[in-house]
Amino acid sequence: MNTTLFALVVLMVVAASYAAPADSDAQAAIVSQTSDVQPDGSFNYAYESANGIKVEDQGTIKSIKVPKLDETGRQIGEEDVQVSVQTGSFQYTAPDGQIYTLRYIADENGFQPQADHLPVAPTA
Repeated sequence: MNTTLFALVVLMVVAASYAAPADSDAQAAIVSQTSDVQPDGSFNYAYESANGIKVEDQGTIKSIKVPKLDETGRQIGEEDVQVSVQTGSFQYTAPDGQIYTLRYIADENGFQPQADHLPVAPTA
């Protein structure tokens, strides 16, 4: 009976060790971090984790002109609107060891990523 119990315990420990990830990204320590937020709405932050993830982001507020519409949808002029503009990048190591870096801008035109590994639309 004790041999069976011992074998069962050993089997459970071995199964648990295979189920648990050896290097959990969730447990990766932050090795550096900076942050600065200004009263005008501008900001920047950056951090790096022990597993090689690096993130940088900067943001500002800018004013743009957009069409002013009446209740029927007809343009009746322009108005100034405040929009957030963010630029930044992030980098990580894929399971195959390849390091991927993505740079981006996000503004009134949407999120615009750029990276060597992203597909590019054909030119006309």
